[in-house]
Amino acid sequence: MEEKGQQIRLTAGEMAQLWIQYLNDSSSICVLSFFLEKAEDEEIKPIIQFALELSKSHIEKITAILKEEKNVVPYGFSIKEDVDLSAPRLYSDSFVLNFINQMAKIGLTSYAGSVSASVREDIRNYYMDCLDETMQLYKKSTDLLLSKGLFIRSPSLPNIEKVEFVKKQWFMLDVFGEKRPLTAAEVDNLFANLQRNALGVAALTGFSQVAQDKDVKQFFIKGLEIGNKHIKLFRSKLEESKLPAPMGWDSEITNSTAYTFSDKLMIFYTSGLITLSVGYYGTAVSQSPRGDISAMYNRLSLEVQLYAEDGANIMIKNGWLEQPPMASDRDELIRKKNQL
Repeated sequence: MEEKGQQIRLTAGEMAQLWIQYLNDSSSICVLSFFLEKAEDEEIKPIIQFALELSKSHIEKITAILKEEKNVVPYGFSIKEDVDLSAPRLYSDSFVLNFINQMAKIGLTSYAGSVSASVREDIRNYYMDCLDETMQLYKKSTDLLLSKGLFIRSPSLPNIEKVEFVKKQWFMLDVFGEKRPLTAAEVDNLFANLQRNALGVAALTGFSQVAQDKDVKQFFIKGLEIGNKHIKLFRSKLEESKLPAPMGWDSEITNSTAYTFSDKLMIFYTSGLITLSVGYYGTAVSQSPRGDISAMYNRLSLEVQLYAEDGANIMIKNGWLEQPPMASDRDELIRKKNQL
């Protein structure tokens, strides 16, 4: 793109956002194409189709931007290599609808960050369009979940009758094991993180059934153990305050063990879920004044980061981890020059 006769190069932030979005959308095309192929609910099919068309459109636009800037296009994922559309159904339509709704929520946060990280007008406009499209996807999926009675609402709290101010450190710290009731933000974060983990556990259950490589299967099984432990902890915190917790999605997974998605694709998706967990747990820490809650999130965040390292090692071992854009290694360039 030119501005006042000057060629404006992509910033590191813009390049990083475009790169990871290409990988995310190319993987989404594979997953959504499979979901659409297996969908039976005539009301859910259009939602899947809409999400699929958005991902395809994004791939075309990002490819055009990167080629114009003379940057290589990521290898990413493809239907030919990473999904078998003829495989048996793996997840129910209701799970798929909830999955798309959660991905739309994540997209709203991600694209807002992409807008703020972009300087060039064309890149900003592109991400603002992505944000608008994702708002439409979120609205469509939420409206359908509500109409089908499938939307899981967070708990309601008593009405606020008067303004009060905190008078004791008891609000922040535990005193001899005594704990104050949860704040609204703490309730919402516990509920949302429990719900996200429940969906993640269901996704990993399906992945573990169809994984081909032994190490990959064990990686997913370990993820299931971690996810179920986190669900149990979040549920216990809500139950301490006599608040309801959402149920799991075990019944929404079929018994299929046939090859469905490539191990590379499934590990990439799992790594993305791990990254999101770290971010959401960090947000929860910042919004949780109660000491035991923030300490719990810090502990769980470290656990999922260590789990992420296991996934990265498997990807590197198998040649699946695509190297992101990096700064020049000046020392290496100097060494090469001296060798001439």
